[in-house]
Amino acid sequence: MESDTSLLDKRLRTLTDAVRAFDEAGEIGKTTRLRRVLDGLRLVLRQPGGPAAVQARAGELESAGIFAGTDWATPSALVPALSPASLRSGDADTVVMEVVSDLRLVAVALGTLEHPGISADEAREHVLQVLAANATLLFSAPTEAEREQQGRMAQVTRAAMKHIVDQLGYGSVLDQVVEEIWRILRQRPVQVDHVKATITQIAVAMTDSDLGTGHLPRGVDRLVSSLFGPTEASRDDPGVAEYRLRLESMDDMTLQYEANGFARSMHDTGLVSAYHAALLRFLRERSDFLLSEAMGLSSTGRESLLCFHDLVDKLIDEAVHPETAQDVYGLTLMLERGVLFEPPVAPALWRQLYVPLSAHARERLELAFGTAHDARVWLLAGTLSVLGQPLGIGQGDNPTCQSARAMSMWAYNDPDYLLQTIVWAARDDEIVMHFEGQAISSCDTAVGLATTLPIDLDAVSLLVVPHLDRIYAEMGHRCAGRAGDPHRWINPEFHGWWAGRGFRINVDVGTGRLTDLDGFVQHFYATYHPFHNGGQPLIHPQPAGIAVTDAAARFVGWHAITVLRVALDPAGTMRVYFYNPNNDSGQDWGDDVVVSTAGTGERFGEASLPFEQFASRLYIFHFDPLEPGDYASVTSEEVERVVAAITRTWGADRLPEVPPAD
Repeated sequence: MESDTSLLDKRLRTLTDAVRAFDEAGEIGKTTRLRRVLDGLRLVLRQPGGPAAVQARAGELESAGIFAGTDWATPSALVPALSPASLRSGDADTVVMEVVSDLRLVAVALGTLEHPGISADEAREHVLQVLAANATLLFSAPTEAEREQQGRMAQVTRAAMKHIVDQLGYGSVLDQVVEEIWRILRQRPVQVDHVKATITQIAVAMTDSDLGTGHLPRGVDRLVSSLFGPTEASRDDPGVAEYRLRLESMDDMTLQYEANGFARSMHDTGLVSAYHAALLRFLRERSDFLLSEAMGLSSTGRESLLCFHDLVDKLIDEAVHPETAQDVYGLTLMLERGVLFEPPVAPALWRQLYVPLSAHARERLELAFGTAHDARVWLLAGTLSVLGQPLGIGQGDNPTCQSARAMSMWAYNDPDYLLQTIVWAARDDEIVMHFEGQAISSCDTAVGLATTLPIDLDAVSLLVVPHLDRIYAEMGHRCAGRAGDPHRWINPEFHGWWAGRGFRINVDVGTGRLTDLDGFVQHFYATYHPFHNGGQPLIHPQPAGIAVTDAAARFVGWHAITVLRVALDPAGTMRVYFYNPNNDSGQDWGDDVVVSTAGTGERFGEASLPFEQFASRLYIFHFDPLEPGDYASVTSEEVERVVAAITRTWGADRLPEVPPAD
């Protein structure tokens, strides 16, 4: 059998020949010869020692022009947060290009390669952020989805990340990983399984000698203890069965101490330990007071618990288990929101407890969450999470921002309707909505924006989003042929009556060029800015559309968000607080527009920007035609600054055509 070393040498000789031929080719020949280079790189990267060999040849590869004409050609403009999509892509060429680019930057960071476009410090910072954004690749085996979509390339990315962390040092990346985890947790997403998996691997790594005696990042102990030992009785991570036995021997004072410890940990991190679920199931039979303490409820939450005692007990019995422990946080926040006091919600949750699942719904839930519990349990646990954390719903890696936004808006503003759609999807495999008086069934249209059924979603979204996606697409089809943007008619019908019937857009749909920017900006200020609308706060969340840009302020695409409120932040800056379904709201949109998710007055799940910066990325908004605001109070300077920001970023290629001179 051929040894790994000789096989690697053979692959490298083939790669060297391919790179030489590619380098010597003219512009026309490069396209065809690039195929040989990419295939050669893929085969080398599969071998033990392959990443190191490619890193040593990074300068040669770049000089030959492998990155020419791609985003990777400008390393200073690359966005680390986008690397997970590339490294997990089903396209092997994309994975290879991303890996080779990262290995090139490692060489720059270590000083073995000089690059005119990025310094060693910048390269190191970039690669550390890539490692942080892809921390699970350092710890976990490929998932079923990755094996299906990527095949052996799933191992290539892991080998490359392991090589990189070996080069730069694990201690350094641990700082980045921990910082990234806290940044994500401050946004309080519903889905935190990947975060918990990473913390688990960190806990294992902390037993290694190089970490156990060295520097540990601030906050890492808090993360690990939040899952494996939040309280005195669980500090040694005894296992759920042993912990339950310990509870049996505790008096009320000791139980209260345990309950307070779990509550502090949960509200501090947004993470719930399996031990916490065990405690809730124990206290549910013992004391409402201690149950309230274990959830850290305020007076509102306590009133909800006491008034709906039987329902909460039943929800805990059915939905709260060590395997579904995270829904304890959802249940807690649902009680804190007081949504049970809305007359239809409690009866709807009683129905949810007993709703029969269709065979298709059961299959989908079991595929995503396994069979440790009945599929109905996973759905009920997910329901508690989305009702408690409406701004934590994410769209996953799917083009379904409209559907995720609708679900979030209903959970936030109309939980009764969300509960109804869950039953329709889970029981009937059908959702029916109306568009301008005509019924649309999700069963009558087979195609939505998502080309495949999403699997990387919370339990509720997993069932509901495919139906909403098809209905949304059908509403778009029914608007075909109408002048203007179809969202004018779709958004109020799709999201709810509270979406304003007034509509403004600053892009001409037919030509794609900017139109009436001054009027658009002035109208947005007059409608939404408290200094120009008489101090009127936003009453209902409003759908809006933004032009997303990358860190270089280049246009990426259109995206659906929800405007939640406009208010002064602690520093006295007027900000727009909004919901972004794109899983991680903290993004750099270029031109000094960096979305904040914490520290400037955000509530959990909100993103925010100063009003002017938000307006510079806005392209669609809704309003109430009967509340137009005070146009005259909007100054020309305010309008000009926003218009200038639009025209130098995403609107630079969309300027109106200048008519020819006579």
